Amino acid sequence: MFLFLAPGVVAGLIPWLISGWRWFDWGGTAWFVVPMAILAIGVGAAFLLYAFALFALHRGTPAPVAPTETLVVAGVYRFVRNPMYLAVLTIILGQALLCGSKGLLLYAVVTFVTVLAFVKGYEEPTLTSTYGEQYLDYRRNVPGWWPRLTPWQEGAPGERRG
Repeated sequence: MFLFLAPGVVAGLIPWLISGWRWFDWGGTAWFVVPMAILAIGVGAAFLLYAFALFALHRGTPAPVAPTETLVVAGVYRFVRNPMYLAVLTIILGQALLCGSKGLLLYAVVTFVTVLAFVKGYEEPTLTSTYGEQYLDYRRNVPGWWPRLTPWQEGAPGERRG
């Protein structure tokens, strides 16, 4: 249910309201632009579903009212701490490209700023108080917004501590 309510509204309903999902006529460049836009939307959707599945495997959801029993540090979360937010932004940017919409580009910026404020003001402090040193260690080693090139291994030698 949370998948349809949060990301569904943010990456689906609101972009539709802004753009009507009317494809832009890219003329002679459509052969390149349209597949790139569709690829961004598809990759974003696939990563979003994959990240949601990881939460289900950890017996919970990304919703604050139904968190996981353990900190999710598997799969894509070994590369970046916020893959769902990045996936949603990728979907929005793909739609902006497909529709040639400056309104959707502006919406993507507003969405990013809003998400960043939420992460810094609520999510990180809550995860710190819930998971303590395990989350702090994870946060020191896995970037929030720009993925690592190699997957993080919890407790691996050579990783940053303190």
